[in-house]
Amino acid sequence: MKVSDLFVKCLENEGVEYIFGVPGEENEDLMFSLEGSSIKFVTTRQEQGAAFMANVWGRITGRAGVCLSTLGPGATSLLTGVADAQMDKAPLIALTAQGGLWRLHHESHQNIDIVNMFKSITKWNTSISSAEVVTEVIRKAFKVAESEKPGATHIELSEDMAKQFTKNNLTPIPAKKVRRPSPDYKAINHAIELLKNAKRPLIIAGNGAIRKLASKHLTQLVEKFNIPVASTFMGKGAISDRKEQSLLSIGLGFKDYVMEAVERADLILTVGYDIAEYSPKKWNPTKDKKIIHIDFMPAEIYASYGPDLEIIGDISGTLWTLNQKLVSEKIEFERDWYEPIRKQILDDIKSYDLKEADAFTIPGALNIIFEIMDDSGLLISDVGSHKMWIARNYPTCVPNGCIISNGLASMGISLPGAVAASLIDPDRQVVAAMGDGGFLMNSQELETAKRLGVRCTFVIFNDNTDFHC
Repeated sequence: MKVSDLFVKCLENEGVEYIFGVPGEENEDLMFSLEGSSIKFVTTRQEQGAAFMANVWGRITGRAGVCLSTLGPGATSLLTGVADAQMDKAPLIALTAQGGLWRLHHESHQNIDIVNMFKSITKWNTSISSAEVVTEVIRKAFKVAESEKPGATHIELSEDMAKQFTKNNLTPIPAKKVRRPSPDYKAINHAIELLKNAKRPLIIAGNGAIRKLASKHLTQLVEKFNIPVASTFMGKGAISDRKEQSLLSIGLGFKDYVMEAVERADLILTVGYDIAEYSPKKWNPTKDKKIIHIDFMPAEIYASYGPDLEIIGDISGTLWTLNQKLVSEKIEFERDWYEPIRKQILDDIKSYDLKEADAFTIPGALNIIFEIMDDSGLLISDVGSHKMWIARNYPTCVPNGCIISNGLASMGISLPGAVAASLIDPDRQVVAAMGDGGFLMNSQELETAKRLGVRCTFVIFNDNTDFHC
């Protein structure tokens, strides 16, 4: 079997539905192999748009989105979207072409070391060095990208390798479900003791809290025991902001109402919290907060973030176990201590409602969008001053109901991201909100959206005068 044909069969085996990209002559064999495939190739107007589409696809579905480029400048154009997926924990596979191996040992046309270039922005990357390793490389790329914490991987396929034939009758390696470890029972018991001694616990829900079943079990915990939750920008929707326990988002560069709750809390539970999103220096400047770290991975070493307890394992499993164990415990927290803070937050958001003849403002426009949108709708934010308004003022009712790039914080993500979101669920309300700068970075993908016939809305904020749009 031809290597490019086997490569495509392996992608089909992984459940790939779309590949986003801009091919070149060095991808020729792979493109021919895709012609008879169930995989749809979406030609984008620029490679960065393709990477952002794959990025948002992975973030929403939990399955790796796939983007493709040719060699040289095509590969360099993928970099920002791939790096964004890596820092925002979105599973993504980048496929790049390469010139013939016969010419890579010396200076030649468009020859750059793509594998080394991608090394610092991926969990794993490689070049196909033999026809016999295709099935293993592709299975590994998807497994690594989709495993906690998710991220980007990269595969390089040179033009001469794509043309080769395998010597053996190779078939794709089946994808098998991998169970993540359950939390340590001693750690759970320690957490219960810390909760027993607390009066005003508070949860900071991060990016990891919106994946898998974590949101469901988190909601059960906070409702049953009346624990307030503040989400990071990428944790928005971990619990519905309509819940009385929600304090909306934390993560602004200045003190806001939610920080009053953090300061008053005597125990912080961080759930799926990524330090790249929001420095603990901002919410634990005196380094004396009592913290329980609940995540798939151990806590980063950070002077302002030294958890008293780390519960490492499946987040949803940890929350489920806590829910089960706490039922038999007599735990009572102070009631209503955070309600005035929630009221201040909601009243402040309401104060931006636009009146007849008012000029449009970003927070005023967001209130209109929220009123129009279903709770299950999706708002994708680009990066700029409007991102801060969206994070602070836009209530989110479901996981991935508001997508914000906040690890790498890349301008240009929202327009192509909305295209991918609309392909995932054509009936879902999808709005991409961006500044004029972010719009111009990938405005060419409007043609892609039109060509695909996707149903999404693009809102452009121009803040040349105060925060008017």
